[in-house]
Amino acid sequence: MGEFELIRNYFAAAPCAQGGEGIALGIGDDCALLALPAGEQLAVSTDTLVAGVHFADPCDPFLLGQRSLAVAVSDLAAMGAHPLAFTLALTTPAVEADWLQRYAQGLNAMALRCGVGLVGGDTTRGPLSLTLTVFGRVPAGLALTRGGARPGDLLCVGGELGNAAGALPLVLGQRSAQAAIAEPLLAHYWSPQPQLALGLALRGKATSAMDISDGLLADCGHIARASAVSLLIERDTLPLSAALLAFVDRDEAHVAALSGGDDYVLLFTLPPAELASLRAGGWPVHVIGRVEAGQGVTLLDAHGQDITPVVRGYQHFRELP
Repeated sequence: MGEFELIRNYFAAAPCAQGGEGIALGIGDDCALLALPAGEQLAVSTDTLVAGVHFADPCDPFLLGQRSLAVAVSDLAAMGAHPLAFTLALTTPAVEADWLQRYAQGLNAMALRCGVGLVGGDTTRGPLSLTLTVFGRVPAGLALTRGGARPGDLLCVGGELGNAAGALPLVLGQRSAQAAIAEPLLAHYWSPQPQLALGLALRGKATSAMDISDGLLADCGHIARASAVSLLIERDTLPLSAALLAFVDRDEAHVAALSGGDDYVLLFTLPPAELASLRAGGWPVHVIGRVEAGQGVTLLDAHGQDITPVVRGYQHFRELP
């Protein structure tokens, strides 16, 4: 099977590749064409997932299809963008019909869930890797960014932390657990739900935002630097799931929540006056700290003591000088 037949058979025919809102021209030409309403800007983000680095190899291709798109779309949620489309660049060592069919099914399931259409991409032979570029739209001036946090703001997250990191021993086959514990953790790892609706609700309210991918401490560092402020995290306010606490002890759960990564929930700063209305609207806003003048990120225990660890999250090339 050649490259173009592979694309036609497994991707171009998928429901998510049949066009939709904002897609003027999809798969089949040299470029896709996206249509933006007047006064809106295009939000663009690219994620690459490499076998053995970002996911176990081998793994269930359906689950990988879901995960690979969800982690990319989460960046649109972080910007408060409405999703439009995505492209897929697939590098695979061989054409395996069953693997491709299952991967395409998982990809399509997540695309339909997120309301995003496949509009193009590329395929090539080589070690397994996936590069997805997502496109969204946001009214000019309303995009959520990492800069803008102000002293006095609340530091918030949009959901439970540490579930994906807690699931990793299950994913790698290093541990097992009862279904009631394992299933919610594995679901968070393999099928994270981009918080698109929350991102839209935060427009005009949050002063800064991003999604948590490399770990809470590391990602707070990005907001602190971009906003030139100090973020204080209160460890004992971190929202932890019942499944995570049943699987590991509280100390391990805190490590997973602070440094584990792959949560893909929103991290944002919020003026205190906005908190009540968001909670009244049913949005999952958990206050985990505050913004102060200064710089950097500090983790505090129940007594207000600084317990900030040295290792704060995942970084590629950490071992390089």
